[in-house]
Amino acid sequence: MLNFRQHGHLAVALFITVTLSAQQGRNTSTIGPAPAQIAPPRPNYPFPDGRSYVYAAEWHLITAGTGSVRMEVSGNDRKVTATAESTGAVNVLFPVHDHFESHFDPRTFCSLSIVKHSEEGSHQRETSIRFDYARKKSTLDEKNLKTGETKHVENDLAGCATDVITGFYYLQSLPLQMGESYEFPISDGKTTMVRATVEKREQVRVPAGSFPTILVTAEATSGSLQSKGKVWVWYSEDASHTPVQMRVKLGWGTLLFRLQRVDK
Repeated sequence: MLNFRQHGHLAVALFITVTLSAQQGRNTSTIGPAPAQIAPPRPNYPFPDGRSYVYAAEWHLITAGTGSVRMEVSGNDRKVTATAESTGAVNVLFPVHDHFESHFDPRTFCSLSIVKHSEEGSHQRETSIRFDYARKKSTLDEKNLKTGETKHVENDLAGCATDVITGFYYLQSLPLQMGESYEFPISDGKTTMVRATVEKREQVRVPAGSFPTILVTAEATSGSLQSKGKVWVWYSEDASHTPVQMRVKLGWGTLLFRLQRVDK
């Protein structure tokens, strides 16, 4: 959980895929049978509405914190919320209290907005990001809650993109056939391409139980984080594709997220 400002988004979104300080992504060629773009959900896809996935984060066998993600219906949108809280010794050394909220269009899986409240060590920020597909622009507004300093940035948005929170569920919705790879854009104001590959089947035991799972690896294929981090996600092999366990490898070490329970 250390330096969560740079790396916490990565863990939360695949928790989910890759931190979004990456540079503007570029178009890439098709990988396997899946195009390098966001695919809309299949007809009558059962979104996991009203479920909260609750995780414990471990660093060198020490419980470093807790995290959760939840999806709900919000008008015509779907709303996804995520939290990250440091605990124990890590909370003394580098306290983290983060709350994220994203909205996306359930017909397309295109992200619409992100709002973040971040308290990480001495840093406290409020950030909002809007995706304007008509203008092909994303707009970021950020305020430093300690100094009052503000920032307003616009970036190009080539087309439909997911975000670090929604991407967690986007992968869950895919067929996840053995040996297949999926490449798609993720944006946090700036866009990076992420490649997710279905590696193998494994039996995984976590506090929530024992699960036959499908192991999916994800990493950035463009931008400043290319080849700098990797995420492993174990999804249950049943139709729900519950994210049972996640491992995040970063320059300073590895974080392990294990499912504690599913709240409804």
